[in-house]
Formats: sequence, structure tokens, C-alpha cells
Amino acid sequence: MVAEQFVTPFWLDLAATGLGSVQGASFAAQFKDKRLDLLGVGLIGVVAGFGGGLIRDLLLNTVPAALESNWFIPVAIVAALLGMLLERVFTRLNVLVTVLDAVSLGLFCAIGTSKALAFGLPVVPAIFVGIVAAVGGGMLRDILLGLPIGVMHVGSLYAVAAGAGAIFLTVAFGMGSNITVAGIGCVIVTTLIRLLAVRFGWSLPEQRTISTLRRLRRQKRA
Repeated sequence: MVAEQFVTPFWLDLAATGLGSVQGASFAAQFKDKRLDLLGVGLIGVVAGFGGGLIRDLLLNTVPAALESNWFIPVAIVAALLGMLLERVFTRLNVLVTVLDAVSLGLFCAIGTSKALAFGLPVVPAIFVGIVAAVGGGMLRDILLGLPIGVMHVGSLYAVAAGAGAIFLTVAFGMGSNITVAGIGCVIVTTLIRLLAVRFGWSLPEQRTISTLRRLRRQKRA
């Protein structure tokens, strides 16, 4: 069964892109030692805003959605500049930004997963595309800044939250649910897991912790 694409209002797509750009730029502006100019901050903001969607569409071998409208690039640039100029303001609104970030994570995941299904991809690759669409912008941002990729480190759970949402969407749609209902469920699941992870400090086991436990078990056996 081929899915219809989970469609969000155009203004919501722009808002999600703008939020990603604000966060990317405000994050980059914290690194004073890197001496980024306005162009650098703007570029990082643009990449953070729709980088995930760009990777998604490249994987699906289609024209990136951000290039099919005159609005996405200007919105991303303006939002990036605002993120740099109002860095302290956005830092004070950290809770609100975290909530909106979690919602946008779910939106990008739902759109990416359903678009992959609509292109005829099997379930597992579709879930992968949905996760990449959700976290790709942050990954590209970290690469441009020369930082360790945040999604790969303890405490983020970005990919885990997106994966849970993508799985929910594919299972719900496979059971006959309307794609819009499945997409909304994906957004809710992704958002809740991400916010709960932030609130309670959830994380996957650290690699060094696992290695230490194995070493202790070997010592006990000896």
C-alpha cells in the first residue's frame, strides 16, 4: 500500500524552517572564538533550517522542496540573522524553544517518512529517511561548525524520538489508518519522547559504561 504524503500548512513548514534557522544561528553565535561573519551565521542558519529536508529529497532523488518556493531561503536567512542578533533573548526563552524544537522534529519526521512511503520505499528505508529528515539539519550544522555531531552523543535522543515517531506512522498506516491521523500521531509521539528525555535526562547507555560493565563482569568471573 502506497501512502499519501502527510501534508502540513505552508505557513507551518515556513515556521518550522525558521525555528531551525533561529536555533542554528543562535547556537553558532555562542562560539565567539570561531569569528563567524554575517554570511557564515546566515549559511549555518539556512543549513540548520532545511538541511534535513534537503538530504531527504536527495535520498528520494527529487527536487528539494525548499527550492520549489521563493519563501524558504529568505525566511531561513532572516531567521538566522535574528537568531544571531537576539541570542540572549532566545536563551531566556529556552523552555519555549525546546518545546517548539521537539514539535518541529516531529513534523520533519512525519513529512519525511510519509514522503518516502509515497515514493514507494519499503517500511525500513522509509523510517530511515524520516529520521534523517528530522535530525539532518542539526548534523550539518555541527559539521559546518567543526563540532562533534550532537545526535551521536549521550543525552540527545533526537534520533530515538524520531525513530519512534516514524515507526508509529508506518505501523498506523499499515493497519489502515489515514495518513493524516498517522502523521499527527507521529508528531505527538516524537514530541513527547523528546520532551520527556529533556525533562528526566533520559539517554542511551554510554559506550564507555558498557565497556566498564563488561570488564567488571570478567573480573568477577576470574
